[in-house]
Amino acid sequence: MIRTIVMLTLWSVAAPVAALIGFPWTFITGDIRLLYRMFMWGAWNGPRLAGMRVETVGLDGLNPQRTYIFMSNHVSNLDPPILIPLIPRRTSVMVKKELFAYPILGRAMRLGSLVPVDRGNRDAGIESVKAAKEVVHQGISMTIFIEGKRSFDGKLLPFKKGPFYLAMECGVPVVPVTISGTHYAMPKARFAIKPGVVKVIFHPPIEPQDFASRECLMEKVRIAIESGLPEEYRQSTLPAATSTSAHP
Repeated sequence: MIRTIVMLTLWSVAAPVAALIGFPWTFITGDIRLLYRMFMWGAWNGPRLAGMRVETVGLDGLNPQRTYIFMSNHVSNLDPPILIPLIPRRTSVMVKKELFAYPILGRAMRLGSLVPVDRGNRDAGIESVKAAKEVVHQGISMTIFIEGKRSFDGKLLPFKKGPFYLAMECGVPVVPVTISGTHYAMPKARFAIKPGVVKVIFHPPIEPQDFASRECLMEKVRIAIESGLPEEYRQSTLPAATSTSAHP
């Protein structure tokens, strides 16, 4: 519990700094980079103050100059602040559309090219995919938690289909990502954080044009993500990813 409070304290101290410096600078200049770096600093340091150690696999195999669609599993509230700062260059994410109704926050998210999503509305979901397509065409990567919500038991849930439509339409490489260790540290419905090691595996990029359909691409991505999960969380027999390199 104390570690969780330490992480939240860091974020609560960083928020006024962002409000006083980052937001005004962004609105005056129209340049999101300073505010983005401030948020990445907070996201990066919060879990580490809470006792999390992050190891990465495959990150050095990505071209930092390329645009990717990162598709990851999701088991914990720790996943976004651990994964997103690792993404080479700037990335966009899908955010609940209700947050865009807050004037200052909503404006900053629009300047940051974040994509509003209404998970309960199919037509709105199609519009979100279209908006994400425009973001990718700007040369900004997308990071998507492909199940659409957190898994209770650490096993993969059914994947959302929209991101695969996005990948096929944009033709940019898909990078499957497996996060393991956050389910132990902070599973869904638990507030306290247990310190431990989190492994983030960036699987080799997959070219959507190599697949005849979204379903085939989806199956390939699912196999890749599941291959990096601990054996007890896999739903089929797959080879495990073993080589690990510590991220600085």
